[in-house]
Amino acid sequence: MLAALALPAAPAARAETVLQTMDAANTRYSSLTQIDAGNVARLKVAWTFSTGVLRGHEGAPLVVGTVMYVHTPFPNIVYALDLAHEGKILWRYSPRQDPTVIAVMCCDTVHRGLSYANGRLFLQQADTTLVALDPATGKVLWSVKNGDPGRGETNTATVLPVKDEVIVGLSGGEYGARCPVTAYDQATGKQRWRAYAVGPDADILFDPDKTTSLGKPVGPDSSLTTWEGDQWRIGGGCAWGWFSYDPDLNLVYYGTSNPSTWNPAQRPGDNRWAEAIIARDADTGVARWVYQMTPHDQWDFDGVNEMILTEQEIGGTRRKVLTHFDRNGFGYTLDRATGALLVAEKFDPSVNWATKIEQDPARPDYGRPVLAKRYAPEEAGEEEVTKGICPGALGAKNQQPAAYSPQTGLFYVPTNHMCMDYEPFRVTYTPGQPYVGATLTLHPPEGDSHTGAFIAWDGAKGRIAWSKPEPFSVWSGALATAGGVVFYGTLEGYLKAVDARDGRELYRFKTPSGIVGNVTTYMADGRQYVAVLSGVGGWAGIGLAAGLTDPADGSGAVGGYAALSQYTATGGQLTVFELAE
Repeated sequence: MLAALALPAAPAARAETVLQTMDAANTRYSSLTQIDAGNVARLKVAWTFSTGVLRGHEGAPLVVGTVMYVHTPFPNIVYALDLAHEGKILWRYSPRQDPTVIAVMCCDTVHRGLSYANGRLFLQQADTTLVALDPATGKVLWSVKNGDPGRGETNTATVLPVKDEVIVGLSGGEYGARCPVTAYDQATGKQRWRAYAVGPDADILFDPDKTTSLGKPVGPDSSLTTWEGDQWRIGGGCAWGWFSYDPDLNLVYYGTSNPSTWNPAQRPGDNRWAEAIIARDADTGVARWVYQMTPHDQWDFDGVNEMILTEQEIGGTRRKVLTHFDRNGFGYTLDRATGALLVAEKFDPSVNWATKIEQDPARPDYGRPVLAKRYAPEEAGEEEVTKGICPGALGAKNQQPAAYSPQTGLFYVPTNHMCMDYEPFRVTYTPGQPYVGATLTLHPPEGDSHTGAFIAWDGAKGRIAWSKPEPFSVWSGALATAGGVVFYGTLEGYLKAVDARDGRELYRFKTPSGIVGNVTTYMADGRQYVAVLSGVGGWAGIGLAAGLTDPADGSGAVGGYAALSQYTATGGQLTVFELAE
């Protein structure tokens, strides 16, 4: 499992937490200024590293001291590279995983990377094994099995260290898995608490009197009463996205996935608390508040996208808020202490499944979407096709994380500009087998040819400040810097740098494969570097990554992104950039 090719100068046992997201607030904002809007055009390649693995390379490398830690898709190899010696491999961790887990992974064998805290690297593997690694040697300090691929539970996400815990989620909504979020002790791997999103109060850790939704107590069995019979037991509500944390409130925030199955006729009710934002006490796991974005989902609009914690002036009042760009195409701003809904507006102009989110607290449907029945598959019924739904199931934004700059007050959002035709059908649950119940095709909105855009979003006002159309969905995570530059990657493989104020392109470089990873930056030996993983894949690139040719495969992504094969090919490479002298 471990090959130590050289002993590093062991990094000192650091007490701080090092995250891909730059901070626990998920801002993806770097205070580094050496690379700025005036000189970014002088970027050149400093060095590269081949991961030796194909498929989609999501996430970003992690830099602790003078060592960079690089991860891969399945089989989730971890490399430690010595930045003081041109990326020399210090050690590699190669976990032994049953390859049958690949067949249970919904949308490519991606993995979103590592976290570091208190002298330990944390990795949750595809087979749900959570390991703590010694950052100096790669030795496994402890490991624990977090889920069961035999029930459809897998992992693609990173984890979040919080104080002396590490918070982890699971994937599996397409297999009828009812996935928990779990806190483990960082030092020992002992389970501290575990909470589901659907089920009885004891399972979801809701207090009927103290847990609130839009300012009101949720009451007893707030989830159970919105499911028919025992459907909740295979109800999805997984957490495979990003976690964030507010140390002042001691709250962990995350979103939950689609309910199972995709056929809405088989699960009457609101299906709480799938597709919801949940704020939990970090020490106990008990929910402080919850807000469901898409009750009784009919479109596979997972709510797992990141929660970005900032301060915004809204209605003349400075507030601590949470901003979330949902797959359903609405950008939400909520008070992060209370869960009060402050803003909810469309961040892609094609969104048509709902006309708006009701934002009047006096209305009985406060906080709920106002549906356009023409685009509701349940209206047409099973085995009938509802055409032209926008966005498509992969969302107006998927897992690709946005960034926020306190300099401009803007959020920088990689988006998809895709619609779908959707046909639900009756499906039977079998443990470990797909439990989807719908077929779909993906296509651009009528009259459009581009399928993505990179936008700047005013979260306080709920409007687009500027937008840059892209030929394909922008599946790469963004990075904002104090140098006034925003970075992102494209599915064709370009690393791009744009001016944070107006989106003017300042630099581009074509890497060997499509970029679905997240751009990062760091300092080494007094110089600022920018780094990104390329390796096409993820849901949008699944056709290329897995060699699929049937347009219906990949839940319609193979057909929707067929032209991508003319621009890039598979690969796995880290590219590091520096300023030319």
